Amino acid sequence: MSTLVRIAPSPTGFLHVGNVRTALMNWLFTRKQGGKFMLRLDDTDMERSTQAFADAIERDFKWLGLSWDMFAKQSDRFARYKEVLEQFKAVGRAYPCFENQEELALKRKSQLSRGLPPIYNRDALKLTKDEIDAKIAAGQKPHWRFKLNDTPVVWDDLVQGHKSFAGSALSDPVLVREDGVPLYTFCSVVDDADMKITHVIRGEDHVANTAVQIQIWEAMNAPVPTFAHLPLITLASGEELSKRLGSMSVAGLRDEMGVEPLAIASLLAKTGTSDAIEAADSMDELVNSFDFKKIGRSPPKFDTKDLMRINARIIHHMSYAQAAPRLAGMGLTAVDEKFWNAVHQNMTQFNEIKNWWLIANEKLAPKIEDAELIKHAAATLPAAPWDDTTWGTWTKALGTATGKSGKALFMPLRLALTGQEHGPEMKMMLPLIGEARAKARLAGQTA
Repeated sequence: MSTLVRIAPSPTGFLHVGNVRTALMNWLFTRKQGGKFMLRLDDTDMERSTQAFADAIERDFKWLGLSWDMFAKQSDRFARYKEVLEQFKAVGRAYPCFENQEELALKRKSQLSRGLPPIYNRDALKLTKDEIDAKIAAGQKPHWRFKLNDTPVVWDDLVQGHKSFAGSALSDPVLVREDGVPLYTFCSVVDDADMKITHVIRGEDHVANTAVQIQIWEAMNAPVPTFAHLPLITLASGEELSKRLGSMSVAGLRDEMGVEPLAIASLLAKTGTSDAIEAADSMDELVNSFDFKKIGRSPPKFDTKDLMRINARIIHHMSYAQAAPRLAGMGLTAVDEKFWNAVHQNMTQFNEIKNWWLIANEKLAPKIEDAELIKHAAATLPAAPWDDTTWGTWTKALGTATGKSGKALFMPLRLALTGQEHGPEMKMMLPLIGEARAKARLAGQTA
């Protein structure tokens, strides 16, 4: 059977790097297996799900290069969830419960005080049919639970190894709320079973869900998929991620920090593994190197310092042919290969190219820190034409004449010509600035 995996984000907020890491692991695994990847929106929470968030999820996945072969929305499948629920009712695996949240909380508190596990005590199973009918007639709406068997639940996890849960220690999960909305525990299994998902790769916070969901798969007479539960990624500070708080959202990394999609993929694919955290040359390279055996058990940490280091390397290795379409999209069609090659080795983010284009071609107020040095520099500035040897020839003669060297020589010149303390090598920038503009700036004029 061909490998088929899915990622099922809820369109209730923006994707953060934790969501993306899970999606990436699914995508890398199935691409290496020659399988398929499904994007399935978990949009049954109609109150909080929005089309805007759904659109943002699709946009983020496309930008990251995580293409999908199949697409589904759980909101299109309510009739199917109802059908399965009725099947479970008919065989006694689903039963109605009438406790509200306050009553359930009190029961859990009581159980904990007696040293008992806070699982549902199945009081609702004691209700007779007449009692149930009376409650419904009185206007009470039940929520529906799945009756678990007491048999052990075991599976071999691709990341965590052998897992075992005693069925008697698990709480009967709620399948459908009082308002008729089916819950993740239920919908996810029905979808996975119907869509023939072969592997479920998700965060380790779902391990307990897996223990109860396996019995739901079995109750549907559906093959149980293979599982891989990943350690949850945190920020370098140890802070947990939240898509509703916008922690390290994909949109923020792209639009505010100017991060390359391959930089995000490179970091997330390698963080928490035995591989070195370095920039990949392509998504294919990440696919070929993927292996669940490399994933450690400790929570991986997402460090923006590593991200920006990787991002810089990707920019430094980007050819002009790769950059040209994006330059055109920024309105920088005048940036030619010569200009790109002169500046990109010193860029950390792609959008920095615009700043250097403006510095070389638009008016700039120079910063004159050593007036005597700059005056002497203006007087000895070589005549055009210039090439990448002009800067070295000029500054060598200037150093000999003034007795200055190192930072005391080069920094005042850089500030006067570019207004910046750091940037591309001045031997490359000087010819781009040009003789007329360089002379005016050395004279203290805005040019």
